[in-house]
Amino acid sequence: MSQILMVTGAAGGLGRALIEIAGRSDVRVVAVGRSEERLREAVPNVALHIAADVSTYEGAQSAVSECVSKVGAPTMLAHCVGNIVLAPAARTTEAQYRDVMRANLDSAFFMLSATVAAARTAAQPASLCFVSTIAAQIGIANHEAVAAAKGGLEAMVRSAAATYAAQSIRVNAVAPGLMETPAAAKFLSTPTLREASAKQYPLGTIGSPEEVAELMLWLLSDAARRVTGQTWTIDGGFTAIRPLIR
Repeated sequence: MSQILMVTGAAGGLGRALIEIAGRSDVRVVAVGRSEERLREAVPNVALHIAADVSTYEGAQSAVSECVSKVGAPTMLAHCVGNIVLAPAARTTEAQYRDVMRANLDSAFFMLSATVAAARTAAQPASLCFVSTIAAQIGIANHEAVAAAKGGLEAMVRSAAATYAAQSIRVNAVAPGLMETPAAAKFLSTPTLREASAKQYPLGTIGSPEEVAELMLWLLSDAARRVTGQTWTIDGGFTAIRPLIR
């Protein structure tokens, strides 16, 4: 069976890294984002570009339907959509909160629903991988909104893995720390900020989107066929051990 990988948030730093690595194999890649023009510029060499806002039910359904009609039902989903607001709850506006929930939790739920439905209709196995954050696993100041959204995502992953295991549909997530992506540029814009950020991690380094992409692709592959319902942390030791600050 031909493998079809759907990547949402494909024009972002993680989405681009994932598509570049996947492109070295014979997987057919379908790139999804809100702007087709941006998609074609960021990831030109894919089987299909789909413009859709997957933070809505209709957008997620239309994205998967277009994939099914033009390429086939996706056998793998890498959901890389998300955003972040750094502010304490008391200073987070309702609009900011709703936007964080839409981008991080609503989009994940709607893509889970649409992708699983397509796999079941096609009577084929599938694997899905979502992106969480270390802020859902350990308390980090000023991350309340995104922690709530990603905490919900991790709970969703566990429940969906239980629901669909009998249909050979696997559902996992990754939880990265800070990565070298455009979304994190403001935290790494000066040598001082970069050094301070790196010191938070016991291994003393900033993560790369390629590292996270490799882990996601492994979780989606048959090599991880006995892994489901898990959130794999890739954070330089941030959530497990304390760094030695000198």
